[in-house]
Parts: sequence; structure tokens; C-alpha cells
Amino acid sequence: MIKIILNGCNGRMGKTISELAKSYDTVKIVAGIDKFLKETNSYFPTYDDINKYQGECDVVLDFSSPKSLPSLSQYCLEKKLPLVLCTTGYSEDEYKAIKELSTKIPVFNSGNMSLGINILSSILKKISPLLFKGFDIEIIEKHHNQKVDSPSGTALMLANAIKSSLEDQVEYVHGREGLKKREKNEIGIHAVRGGSIVGEHEVIFAGIGETIVLKHTALSRDVFASGALRACEFMCGKVPGIYTMDDVIHG
Repeated sequence: MIKIILNGCNGRMGKTISELAKSYDTVKIVAGIDKFLKETNSYFPTYDDINKYQGECDVVLDFSSPKSLPSLSQYCLEKKLPLVLCTTGYSEDEYKAIKELSTKIPVFNSGNMSLGINILSSILKKISPLLFKGFDIEIIEKHHNQKVDSPSGTALMLANAIKSSLEDQVEYVHGREGLKKREKNEIGIHAVRGGSIVGEHEVIFAGIGETIVLKHTALSRDVFASGALRACEFMCGKVPGIYTMDDVIHG
């Protein structure tokens, strides 16, 4: 049984993971960490500081905000624990810190925990070099009105998958306004926020006389929770380094 500390346990994803974990016989949430302790969970203790937990643990799972990175990094370094980061919205400096951390402990980091999104990312790497010269590429992402980071980590993940597969230099353009013609080397990234949309991502290849659209729609947060728990299973026993959903899928 893999013992998990869940950081962000009272958030939307934290609650979903908590419920889904009950149906797993391979993992167990032994403690929850959240700065908001108004709600308590009946089957594991909850703390506002990870250092207050004194029990056993095999992996720390974070689904909160980038602000938690320093405390979680320090805790995992001291305990020699794998850290699974499912949070998005990290700055360049924070990504550098994550990379440095991975030289000392195993670190999992992904912009999206969905199996479907990660397969879509792999497809984009294969088809983008074939389509880029004759097609314009635009990405549209949609999320609920409480999401704080724009564009989504998944939109950036998909854009980076395209960019990494191309020999040409490309530039990200976030939204469009004013009087300016689209440049060939642009990848447009557009964010929509409204209602309770779980997550929609659409990649458009617009050519002359034809358009190719690849779309992924998350119908439930369970898809992300399942991926997160699967990542926790995968990370146990790993050596220091950076791991992604590609490793989980193909590992």
C-alpha cells in the first residue's frame, strides 16, 4: 500500500482525489495538507503545515498552487521522498527550482494528468512538422471561472509539444486585438473562462481550403485524479530525476 500526503486536500481536485482514492487498493492517503481547514475529511488527518505530520509516507502529491513549492521541496528533501507536482502556473524561476530539486530527489511534473491529453501531445509532435508550412496553428482552451492561471498549463504543454517538433522558430501570441496581420511563425493561444467548464483544449490547423481540428474535452475531474494517483504509484522507488506522464504511460 503506497502512503500519500495530499497537499491541497480541500481544493476542487483535492476533494476529487480523496474520494477516488477510496476505491484504490494500492494507495492510501495518510494525511491532507491545506491552509483552509474549515472542512475536515473523516478518513485522514488534515494539517495546515506539512511539517506537523509525523507519520509514515511514501510520496507527496501536490494539487494546490505554486506557493507550496518551497515547503514541499524542503520536506521531501529532508525525508528523501518523491514529489508529484500536478500544480500549474509556475514561473520560470520556479521551474528552475524544480529542475534543481530533481537532481536530489525524484520529481514528477506535468501540465496535465489526463491520459488523453498526453496522447494528444504525442500526436502533435508527429503531425506538426508535416503541417506547419501549409497551416496556421491556433490553440483555444476553456476552463471554469475560478481558474487563476491563464493560459492553462495544458495549453502551454500542447504549444511546447508543437514547438519542440519544429525546426522553425515560432512565437506564442496570447489573444489578438487591434490592427495587425497574423505572422506565419505564430502559434495563437486563447483562454476562455466561464461557468463550471472542467477543461476543453482545441488545436486548430487552418490551411487553404481545409481545417484540421484536434480536441480534448474533460467531462469529469476524475480523469485528472486517476492520473495523479497513477503517477504516485509510478514514482515510488524511482531515482532522482524529472518524470512526466510520458514516463507513466510508457513505463
